[in-house]
Amino acid sequence: MRFRVPVLLLAVLLLSASGFAQAPKAHRFTVEGDHFALDGKPFQVISGEMHYPRIPRAYWRQRFRMAKAMGLNTITTYVFWNVHEPKPGVYDFSGNNDVAEFVREAQQEGLYVILRPGPYVCAEWEFGGYPSWLLKDHETLVRTSDPKFMVPAARWIERLGKELAPLQIGNGGPIILTQVENEYGSFGNDRAYMEQIHKLLVDAGFTQSQLYTADGPDKVRDGSLPELPVGINFGGEEDGAAERGFAKLKEVRPNGPSINSEYWAGWFDHWGADHAMTHADKQADNLRWMLAHGYSVSFYMFHGGTSFGGMNGANGDVAGTYEPDVTSYDYDAALDEGGRPTPKYFVFRDIIAKSTGVTPPPVPDVAPAVGTPEAKVIEAASLWKNLPAPIRSEHPLSMEDVDQAYGYILYRTTLKGVPQGELVVDELHSYAQVYLDGRLIGTLDRRLKQDRLTIPATGSNARLDILVENTGRINFGKAIGGERAGITKQVTLKGNELTGWDIYPLPMNNMTGLKFSQEPCEGACFYRTSFDLTTVGDTFLDTSDFTKGQLWLNGHALGRIWNIGPQKTLYAPAPWMVKGSNDVIVFDLQGKMGAAVRGLDKPVLGTPSKKSPVAQ
Repeated sequence: MRFRVPVLLLAVLLLSASGFAQAPKAHRFTVEGDHFALDGKPFQVISGEMHYPRIPRAYWRQRFRMAKAMGLNTITTYVFWNVHEPKPGVYDFSGNNDVAEFVREAQQEGLYVILRPGPYVCAEWEFGGYPSWLLKDHETLVRTSDPKFMVPAARWIERLGKELAPLQIGNGGPIILTQVENEYGSFGNDRAYMEQIHKLLVDAGFTQSQLYTADGPDKVRDGSLPELPVGINFGGEEDGAAERGFAKLKEVRPNGPSINSEYWAGWFDHWGADHAMTHADKQADNLRWMLAHGYSVSFYMFHGGTSFGGMNGANGDVAGTYEPDVTSYDYDAALDEGGRPTPKYFVFRDIIAKSTGVTPPPVPDVAPAVGTPEAKVIEAASLWKNLPAPIRSEHPLSMEDVDQAYGYILYRTTLKGVPQGELVVDELHSYAQVYLDGRLIGTLDRRLKQDRLTIPATGSNARLDILVENTGRINFGKAIGGERAGITKQVTLKGNELTGWDIYPLPMNNMTGLKFSQEPCEGACFYRTSFDLTTVGDTFLDTSDFTKGQLWLNGHALGRIWNIGPQKTLYAPAPWMVKGSNDVIVFDLQGKMGAAVRGLDKPVLGTPSKKSPVAQ
C-alpha cells in the first residue's frame, strides 16, 4: 500500500537534505587581556597561510586536510583585489577566485580562518594585489588617502564585504580575525589613512572586535592603530628570534594578545638567484618556544603553491633595484609546491602535537607526481604575423594607458636614416628586446639596470621595434607607486626623443586566434605540441629547452620561463590535464623548432642556498 507523508514532514525532510534545516551556530571570538578566547575559553591560534589563487580549486580541500593533519586549527589567506576586479566595477568571484567557497570549505574541514583583505597584500604577488588600472591616472597615489585611490578602494571593500562578512564566526562562519591593511609600518606612518581603511572594513560588515593590524616588531608603532590588537611578523632563522620579537611587541603593547601573524618558515626565489632553503632546525626551536608560552602563530607559508600566469611580484626600491620573483611559490614550506609534505612538515607536526597534547589526524596519502612523454614542437606561429591592430600615439604609452595589465607590449616607429647612436629607453618596466628591420640587436633588463644600447646607422626608413615584457610589478615598499609597465616615459636616440609610435598591446590571454603552421619559426614565436596520457597526475613540465617566455597547458597559464633560473620546471596539476591529448603552447622570445617539453616527477627549482629572511 502507498504511504502518505504529511506535507509539513516532507518539507522538513527536504530542507534537511538540502542543508538548510539548521542555521549555522554563531560563536564568539574575542580578545581577553593577553589572549584570544572562543566562546569565553582561551584559544591558541595555530594557523598556516595558503592562498586560493595559488592552488587549483580542485585541491583546496585536500590542502585543508593536510593542514589539519599537521595540527593546525586555522587557515590564513590574503584576498587579491587584482584578480577579483580586473576592470573598474567588473567583479569575478568564479572558479579559482571564489574566495567565499574557499572559506566555506575550510570550515567544512574543521578549520577557522584569518582573513587578510588588504586592500594591499604584498604576498610576492603582482603589484601587491592592486589592480593595475589604479595607475591609469598618473596622479593617483596608491596606499594613501588620495581620493583617486580611496574611492575605488572603498568600492572594492564594500563589494568584498558582501562575499565574506556573512562568513564571520558571529554569523556561524569560520572567520575569527580580519586584518586591517598589511604591514603598513614598513611603508609609512599615516594614521589617518589607516583609520580610513579601518572604517571601510567596519562599514563593509567586518566585526570591529575581530580586527587587528600586523607589522614587523620594529614597525609596530608606525603601522598599528591604538584601538586594535597587533600581530607581529618575523622569521625563525636565528636562535632566540621569537623571544626577541615578542619582547619588542611587549614594549609597545604590554597587555595585548601575543600572535606571530606571519612566522616565516621559508622564503621565496628571484629570477637569476639561488633557490632558497631555510634553517628548519632553528625554525623548529622558535616554534617550540612560542607554543610553550601559549602564544598564537600563523606559518607563512604553510603551503605556498604557484603564482600561475603572470601573477608573480618583484622586490625593488626607488633607487632602481628590481628583483622579479619566479613563478613557483614553493617557499621551502611545510607542504611543497605540489602539496606534498616535506621533512619540515613532520617536524612541525610533532612539535605542535607535543605542545598542545592533541593527536592530529593521520596524514592523508598524496598521489605521487608522474612523468609524461617528451613532446617536440611541431607547429609554430610567429608573433610578428599575429599582431593586433595598433594604437597610434606620438609618445610611448604604458600598459595602463592602453587598459592592459599583464603580458607584453610592442612599440614600433620608423627611423628616417640616422647615424650610429645611443638608444635610451627611459623607465623601462621591465624587460625589452630591441629590433631593427626585424633583426634582434639587443636586450634591456631592468634587473641589471640596463636602459640603453647602441643602434647602428640606419637606412632612410628603418623599422625600430621594442618588445617589452612586464616581468612583474614591484609589490613592496615606496616604489609601488610608480609601477606602470612597458615604456613609462620616453625613448631617445642620440639625445633626441623618438615620436610617432604604433603600439600593439599583447596581453597573452587568448591563444585561440593564433595561426599555427609547420613552417620553421625562430625568435619571438608561439610553439605548439601535445602529449597523450592514459592516466592523469601532477607533473612538472621541464622548460629547459626554451629561453624566455610563458607556457599554457590546455588553456591554463602555468607561468613564466627564463633560462637564467633558478626555476626550470612549471607545476602542472592533475585537475588541469585530461586523459588523451594535452595541448601545450609555449611563447619563447628566442625560440626554435625542435624544442621539447616533458613532464618530470619532481620539480627543478634550482641550486639550494641557505637564506636568512629579515624583517622588511
